[in-house]
Amino acid sequence: MAYIELKGTTLDLPIYDVQARSLKKQVMRMGRRNSIAESNEGVIVVRALDNVDLRFESGDRIGLIGHNGAGKSTLLRLMAGIYAPTYGTIESDGKIVPLLDISLGMDENSTGMQNIRLRGLLLGMTDAEIREKQQSIAEFCELGDYLDLPLRTYSSGMRVRLGFAISTAVDAEILLLDEVMGVGDASFMHKAEERLADLHSRAQIVVLAMHSNSEIRKVCNKTLWMERGRVRAFGPTEDVVSQYEAQV
Repeated sequence: MAYIELKGTTLDLPIYDVQARSLKKQVMRMGRRNSIAESNEGVIVVRALDNVDLRFESGDRIGLIGHNGAGKSTLLRLMAGIYAPTYGTIESDGKIVPLLDISLGMDENSTGMQNIRLRGLLLGMTDAEIREKQQSIAEFCELGDYLDLPLRTYSSGMRVRLGFAISTAVDAEILLLDEVMGVGDASFMHKAEERLADLHSRAQIVVLAMHSNSEIRKVCNKTLWMERGRVRAFGPTEDVVSQYEAQV
């Protein structure tokens, strides 16, 4: 059975392009302590996640809530393997598919069809899976002959459609999503919502960050409230979302 478990997980991120003293003074004026420090080399280090203990198991539909900068996206990237913890551990069992940037890995000078393969490989699909799903991806994105043209000729909306169609064709045991974006007109948006719902149903664990509490209540059985890189609350969705709404 799929699971993700974090034990005492802490993540420090270095920032190399700012002046240490000026930033530290600014943070102190804001009253935020213990989240930013200076390393021995004079590099600013931001504590993005602080001593996080969590376990997600098969059947969990987790909603992430919290203010901007609370650590939601950082947590998703850590679980996706984009970041490695500075301290503590993270363990998992099951194929993890992160849908955090649906255009990641796509090439401007390659055609739409070529990008289906490039993006598919990045998401962990085999050549056989890509060949099997290529036609259905092409039909879903509704780009027709444009799939034979380079990506640089696409509008922003066409790029999003293609990226969305490829990303949602994967088979994931653990699905990570960060604020699903609009993908076109009303008719295509309806198709996209149905496709996302199908993707959710096929995954054993879904973890998603979004700013709509009503959507969190609709699709998630548990909710994680992050605040300044720490777990503020974790439990049944109605309990946690109600606590959050009472504080904001």
